[in-house]
Amino acid sequence: MLQIGVTGKPNVGKSSFFNSATLSQVEVASYPFTTIDANKAVAYVTTKCPCTKLEIICNPRNSKCVDGTRMIPVELIDVAGLVPGAHEGRGLGNKFLDDLRQSGAFIHIIDASGSTDEEGRPVDAGSHDPLEDVDFLEHEITMWLFGILKKNWSRLIRKAQAEKVDFARIIHDQLSGIGISLEDILEAKRSIPTEYHAWEDKDMQEFLAVLLRIAKPMLIVANKADLPTAEENVKRLQEKYENVIPASAESELALVKAAEAGLINYTSGDSDFEIVDPEKLSDAQKKALNYIKEHVLNKYGSTGVQEALNAVIFDLLKMIVVFPVEDEHKMCDGKGNVLPDAILIRTGSKPRDLAYVIHTDIGESFMHAMDARSCMRVSSDYELKSGDIISIICR
Repeated sequence: MLQIGVTGKPNVGKSSFFNSATLSQVEVASYPFTTIDANKAVAYVTTKCPCTKLEIICNPRNSKCVDGTRMIPVELIDVAGLVPGAHEGRGLGNKFLDDLRQSGAFIHIIDASGSTDEEGRPVDAGSHDPLEDVDFLEHEITMWLFGILKKNWSRLIRKAQAEKVDFARIIHDQLSGIGISLEDILEAKRSIPTEYHAWEDKDMQEFLAVLLRIAKPMLIVANKADLPTAEENVKRLQEKYENVIPASAESELALVKAAEAGLINYTSGDSDFEIVDPEKLSDAQKKALNYIKEHVLNKYGSTGVQEALNAVIFDLLKMIVVFPVEDEHKMCDGKGNVLPDAILIRTGSKPRDLAYVIHTDIGESFMHAMDARSCMRVSSDYELKSGDIISIICR
């Protein structure tokens, strides 16, 4: 299961985002370090299930289907808040960075209202610039990686020269434990014109900053976007950075809980909700729902939580969803389950890649693949598309 780290400084709404995305009950409070240990739970990204267009009833195994929307599980990691100097061990920095080792991407929660300072302490709304928090987080993680390489740099250079080994492979050996591939390193190296042995500290830090963006892409969630001081900051964030989604995690949490209680009809990601029975709502509940509708849904189109989950998987990590089946005629597995699995796989993947994702043995015995919609064989170099229904034929 893909792991996504929910990051940011303390008290910006990380736990509220985590709770609303996973329906977990992580402690939420207005002081730093509420989250002491890493919390992990399952969230879902969504895509259209082929069952609707094909007019069939699916029987999902590894995912869910709700009214034609396939919900595919990913794992969220909510970790301790980061503060300046974390890469030197300040606060809970070392634990934070260790918890994020295997994250494929980051969801960086920003307090768009500017009501928490660089340490995560409450301040007057609008008095802190949230743009500073984006650069701060990237700097802390970059400097953590720099510390890993710097302490052995001279020895690594000598080893590469003595053994005539490609230095990119030596860097990969040092960083492979945090989910960085050799391809990521080679791509990042193109940004630095000088050779490795001539690098100074600033070259190494620039290389690592680029490497971080490639290997661990980051989505910025401008949380608390409903507050009056947030609107201008959201615009500034979107002007400076590519991947910014305004959100109100507290609003999403309120809507999800109201839906669970049967007070409203609402599904995460919707642009509106329907009140089931107005008589069951107190005046305070009606006021809260009206506030969410006016300041969040009508303004931004959603609470931003489901949009953020989908964006990090489909846009940043460039994943697609493929539906593998055993019987291409009945679109089912060996037990008769129709469209049983929804697999997240990289854009550009071929049928053999899908076979290996399903199981190593299937990949090794792969012969060819069939398109279940047309019941025709697809070529081995066919690039899978999102929504494809594929049958793998093995020896």
